[in-house]
Amino acid sequence: MAESMQGLHRTCRCAEVTTEMVGKEVTLMGWVAKARNKGGLVFVDLRDRSGIMQLIFENGSIDEEGFTKAGKLRSEFVIAVTGTVEKRGGAVNENLATGEIELRVKSLRVLAEADVPPFPIEENSKTKDEIRLKYRYLDLRRPDLQRNIMMKSKVAQLTRQFFTEEGFLEIETPMLGKSTPEGARDYLVPSRVHPGSFYGLPQSPQLYKQLLMCSGFDRYIQIARCFRDEDLRADRQPEFTQIDMELSFVDVDDVIDVNERYLAFLFKEVLDIDVKLPIQRITWQEAMDRFGSDKPDMRFGMELHDVSDIVKDCGFGVFTGALENGGSVRGINAEGQGAMPRKKIDKLVEFVKGYGAKGLAYIAIAEDGTRKSSFAKFMTDEEMDALVKAMDGKAGDLLLFAADRTKLVYDVLGALRLELAKQMDLLDKNEYRFVWVTEFPLLEWSEEENRFTAMHHPFTMLMEEDLPLLDTDPGKVRAKAYDIVLNGNEIGGGSVRIHQDDIQERMFEALGFTKEAAHEQFGFLLDAFKYGVPPHAGLAYGLDRLVMLMAKADTIRDVIAFPKVKDASCLMTQSPSQVSEAQLHELGLDLEPQKEEEE
Repeated sequence: MAESMQGLHRTCRCAEVTTEMVGKEVTLMGWVAKARNKGGLVFVDLRDRSGIMQLIFENGSIDEEGFTKAGKLRSEFVIAVTGTVEKRGGAVNENLATGEIELRVKSLRVLAEADVPPFPIEENSKTKDEIRLKYRYLDLRRPDLQRNIMMKSKVAQLTRQFFTEEGFLEIETPMLGKSTPEGARDYLVPSRVHPGSFYGLPQSPQLYKQLLMCSGFDRYIQIARCFRDEDLRADRQPEFTQIDMELSFVDVDDVIDVNERYLAFLFKEVLDIDVKLPIQRITWQEAMDRFGSDKPDMRFGMELHDVSDIVKDCGFGVFTGALENGGSVRGINAEGQGAMPRKKIDKLVEFVKGYGAKGLAYIAIAEDGTRKSSFAKFMTDEEMDALVKAMDGKAGDLLLFAADRTKLVYDVLGALRLELAKQMDLLDKNEYRFVWVTEFPLLEWSEEENRFTAMHHPFTMLMEEDLPLLDTDPGKVRAKAYDIVLNGNEIGGGSVRIHQDDIQERMFEALGFTKEAAHEQFGFLLDAFKYGVPPHAGLAYGLDRLVMLMAKADTIRDVIAFPKVKDASCLMTQSPSQVSEAQLHELGLDLEPQKEEEE
């Protein structure tokens, strides 16, 4: 039977009991993590969000009835105990904050009994994700997940503190807005009052934060909820949180400066790690040429080498064919992997096919300097020597090459570089390598739509000196856009915005928008810009991803209290779910009957 806690007050949390409190009487409350009945003694590990405290029940220190009750305690029972703090009688537990002390219990109340949980509540659970997410409220009792959620709370609180001191105002923007599908798919909310009309949930507060700059608030910050109805990958959630900011009367360097100081402050306060400022900056082009990625992981080398010039006249058709089609030939050197078995190389070939490569050419250099290669027979010895030299190949190295359209070669080698780093154990989670990637292309060509689309969004400012290229070679125009990358993850990104209407009009033209179409989608912003708009720029972090890296978690689900799974459903609440006919009727909606699956 559950008992009342009336008249009892918790002194502190379990792990807040210290050796200074020895001899004092305290009241603790929490969950039974473990109970061990040793005949005349019962030991219980009591757990709450702070950690564990060992309780000791002994006949004599507690009355007969209390001792009998203690013998029946099972895991996850919720209890309240009052007793005296003592030095541990048995061995000291070095792994616990309270490892030198225990609580000799005088009185016990069972506040709630518990069924046997469907899986053990323990750190680094091996239980299947589906089961853990179905019983997420139990999963969240695990100390490792609780530490992550507590760290996220601390990051949010420090973020507010830092930006407040920098003169930012926290301003909320609407959840129910206009659907502006530019980017991912919007989540739509039907309106009851305006039948047939819909609100869109924000993919980000982009338009509102720019309007706040027009309103003169000059420094805005928001920890904002965002929604994207896109096909989920392992590390995407349909709803996520941004640390969103916008600043007026600034250029790229101003935004970068305040954010570098913010990251240094955050990492020092939360992890006691010193981030060396200024953070290195590389251009987008340099990132692609060296790492094959616009979010380079710089904890290890293995950079790309462009060997197009070396092989342009060789006899290997795969190389020369790619060059004749305007592509390139590039390679990476997996140092010390020259003895990789053929089977493993074949696996790498399969891996790169997943990124669109037709294959992978290789040269394996044995310790004695002899070479095995998939294409040696098409090359002269001199050509092979020149290629190995261009790749800095030494005895014991494995050289891998991709030849195709340059964009594809970047993708393939960028992914292969990371895959090899994993296999070779080069990724240290305790190392934090930041880099700014700047000067992104303003536009990218979309094969599906047969037009240029905005790489970030249509309000991104271009480098002034590239303005003439907008008419002649739009693909070459660089944007005043910047991403902050940490260990190969883009944790934040932003840009200077366009504030001159003539440039904005040219941008819409380049994107293939008519004046009417631009007004239809973004009219309220364009109208606002007629009334005196300051130069402005902004940046947004993915809070979940940032905390994931700080907590060394493997997925963003580990830093979100109630995440969704890959098909955007919640296993715990079983949403999304059907609603009643009456609710649909009120909204003026009716559903087409689902076709029965044919047997």
